Amino acid sequence: MNRKFMRPNRSPMKHVRSFSIWRGAQLIFALALFAATVAFAADSADPARYLNDIKSLTTPAMEGRGAGTKGIVRAADLIEQRYRSLGLQPAGAKGYFQPFTVITGAVLKGDNHLEVENGATKGELKLNQDFVPFSFSSSAEIAGSIVFAGFGVTATEFAYDDYANLDVKDKIVVLLRYEPLGFSAKNPHSGLTEHSQLITKAINARNHGAKAVILVNGKLGDGEEDTLTRFGTVNGPENAGIVIVQAKNEAANTWFAAAGKTLAGVQGQINSSTSSASFAFPEKLRISLAVNLEITRATVNNVLAYLPGKTDEYIIIGAHYDHLGYGNVDSLAPSQIGQIHPGADDNASGTAGVLELARLFAPMKGKLQRGILFCSFAGEELGLLGSAEWVKEPTLPLGKADAMINMDMIGRIKDDKIFVGGVGTGATFRSLLEEEKGKSPFKFEYSEGGYGASDHTSFVTKKIPVLFFFSGLHSDYHKPSDTWEKIDAPDAAKLLDFVEDISLKLDSAAERVAFITVMEDQPVGQLSSGGGGGYGPYFGSIPDFGQEEDGVKFSDVRPGSPAAKAGFKAGDILVQFGDKPIHNLYDFTDALRRSKVGDVLDVKVKRDGKPLTASVKLEQRK
Repeated sequence: MNRKFMRPNRSPMKHVRSFSIWRGAQLIFALALFAATVAFAADSADPARYLNDIKSLTTPAMEGRGAGTKGIVRAADLIEQRYRSLGLQPAGAKGYFQPFTVITGAVLKGDNHLEVENGATKGELKLNQDFVPFSFSSSAEIAGSIVFAGFGVTATEFAYDDYANLDVKDKIVVLLRYEPLGFSAKNPHSGLTEHSQLITKAINARNHGAKAVILVNGKLGDGEEDTLTRFGTVNGPENAGIVIVQAKNEAANTWFAAAGKTLAGVQGQINSSTSSASFAFPEKLRISLAVNLEITRATVNNVLAYLPGKTDEYIIIGAHYDHLGYGNVDSLAPSQIGQIHPGADDNASGTAGVLELARLFAPMKGKLQRGILFCSFAGEELGLLGSAEWVKEPTLPLGKADAMINMDMIGRIKDDKIFVGGVGTGATFRSLLEEEKGKSPFKFEYSEGGYGASDHTSFVTKKIPVLFFFSGLHSDYHKPSDTWEKIDAPDAAKLLDFVEDISLKLDSAAERVAFITVMEDQPVGQLSSGGGGGYGPYFGSIPDFGQEEDGVKFSDVRPGSPAAKAGFKAGDILVQFGDKPIHNLYDFTDALRRSKVGDVLDVKVKRDGKPLTASVKLEQRK
């Protein structure tokens, strides 16, 4: 649909018409239409309506519903208009909306330069032609001597350290991209290790005392060009705590020549021996570097509507409506960043499901035992930010919420399989699902835990039972090819009928669903939050994705985990992990990866503004 969805006019009527036979006929028609709607509402989900909503949410005008685009505003207006037309009550902070601010990226501002002094010779690299900053670089102006630190890797598991016997304190380090070839032979898992990741290199350089990183591509494959990474296309924190840029090989070659070496020769030496070949460049070689970035932000809205029941208790039915816009660092088609990523399955499918359930439930206003809060969340793709905002600033009493049902990617059911997460978080969930599944054509795969990479996680941290419906990942996930034509609307409608039945049973239950804390559990359908199974040591905290404090705030701590055994709890802010300072989630991930199962570390947090340190023994992930 190629038009902007405007909000309905809220101004009072300017004209009053006298009652007439025509007006009476119009009223009779309206009542008949309402009666027909009520009759249909008692029926089932409509695949055609469902698919039309997905089409509307994925038109080019919606711009992939990315934060900061006009498209996500249009999507919010569409959802608001639908809730309003159904007669649902506004349940946001401002009408149907709950606004909040998100970080959308960064832009280069002011002076950004890289100047090289080689004795009496001076030269300047051109921005975006010879060098480019990374979007998570610190903003600073620095100058100093430079050192070569190989691939910038410290990997005790491979007995390899590019920083061994190398003084990089307050210096600028030049690093190669990727990692030594010998790692692949020693790596028990396929592919590159975490040491190849740019943010890992940046954190390692910062922790060794360097004040800037210059990354170079190094040896190129046949036909490969020495290209600069496009600004904003590499994932990282808001500020890595160190200046970091990329420069072309051509510039770096002159620096290596000043040291009597070649870039290709040194890289070949490292790869042939899997041992470091780090060195300091001659003192006459100095670099002046300036990076100036401005973080960009946007206001987005959760869209919230309420269907009152006979009591003040309620259940929540939700889905996120945002997606990747024109693609970003989370795109799985990086060569197509800049094209609209329509997100038909992720998550127009869940959003359309909420709208269809709202239509089915709307005629039951005041008749249900409990109310229903319909939530359309923004900011999920940026880190569950919309749901985190709602549980932090709930627009209805949080203690009156009985259960939360989340739908994320429900439009491409394969082999009749449906993944249901959170089954163990509610005392009656499993028996209820078992009772109802006989009426459904699907095969259900359960997961007990309620943590995962979608909005239900925010509610588990507040001890609210959750059910998460998910039809599985596919090859179009986070790509421009996730389009409405691939949606299986008839099967999705059948799933919505099942969700409607479950919702009605929860709503009408004599007793509230008791929340149960679930021990460690593998998320369903390979959609994980990263806190569960896998290789390496396990700590057991759940990060608060909506935080802005320096450090990593815990929204929860998994029961029975090393963190729980050490006495840490929700609300603590992690600032030190062993000997590593923690400023953000990337720092924590890096520090945890560098630890070993069985390590005993002193972990420092801030609790109510005061420091607290406890000893933690890391365990094996399961």
